[in-house]
Amino acid sequence: MKKKHFLVAMAMTAVMLMSGCGGGGSEAAEGEQSFTCSLGSVAAETSNQIEAARMFADKVAEYTDGTVTINVFPGGQIGSDESMAEDLERGNLEFAFLNQGSCAGLDQMFDFHYLPYIARDYEEADALYYGDGVVPTTLKETFAKHNMQVLGWYENEYRGLSNSKHEVATVDDIKGMKLRVPGSAAIKGYFEAAGAQTVTIAMPELYTALQQGTVDGQDNGILITHDNKLEEKNEYYTYTRHVYAMSGMVASNAIWEQFSDAQKDAILKAAAETQEWQVAESRNQIQEYMDEMEANGVTFTELTDEQLDTFVQVAEGVWEDMKAVYGAEKIDALKAEVAALRGE
Repeated sequence: MKKKHFLVAMAMTAVMLMSGCGGGGSEAAEGEQSFTCSLGSVAAETSNQIEAARMFADKVAEYTDGTVTINVFPGGQIGSDESMAEDLERGNLEFAFLNQGSCAGLDQMFDFHYLPYIARDYEEADALYYGDGVVPTTLKETFAKHNMQVLGWYENEYRGLSNSKHEVATVDDIKGMKLRVPGSAAIKGYFEAAGAQTVTIAMPELYTALQQGTVDGQDNGILITHDNKLEEKNEYYTYTRHVYAMSGMVASNAIWEQFSDAQKDAILKAAAETQEWQVAESRNQIQEYMDEMEANGVTFTELTDEQLDTFVQVAEGVWEDMKAVYGAEKIDALKAEVAALRGE
């Protein structure tokens, strides 16, 4: 364990021992048990995701009358998404803003929502990702299987492609390129079908991998790319929008089951308000971030319909291939839901 991670882990342990977050806590006013908990995230300190995490923590403290305190640890301070998921499952971490798409090593169904081109625009994304359809239901079931309670969702935006080699305008421009991908069978399968070489690298290690030339590029949204300063090593960005991503605000069942009904209601209220703010804020920031990245020397490529079709055609075969991973029943149900939404 790196020294920084060790010190953070020791501090968290001390906090839990003093507060009783993993067991009996002190008795607060009006008979409520009090808890001091930790929330982990790989998101950068400057990101709206961390702003949302702190907003969530503040609202939880307010709505529980101070009986639940949450300390936020950004930037992967307490581990990658997959390691945090393992800690949540074991009851060693209480809360996380978790990119479940990077947790496929724990359960492949965590990246089901990474199938390429599920949603074409925000209207479709809102209908398919934030209601009670196939995607959110599948993810909630998978979280529950691993002893985690979904409190709400936050937006991880549409993903694009950045690289240090050349402009990408059609799918043929990706061939032979070495790309970092998350631990997702869908994204890995998509880029390999497009002719790229893929390397799975945890988010906290991505900047160094680009710096050292381990990979030529990566797929992430505009906000994540800029918040993590990845454009310093990747001067080309193509807004492929090949995957829309949302991630989970989650709690370990180990702590969730200790909260009173009133505390649970307060936490869910805080999560719902945080979700509404973060999704809107994420979309509002896109153009601002693009302008800043262009000022930093990034060349942006917005695809024409004809160019986009070259990427979509690859995606069609990936959906069929992924039946072996996610199950034909799940994929056929999602296809039917998408078709119904589009009136096809």
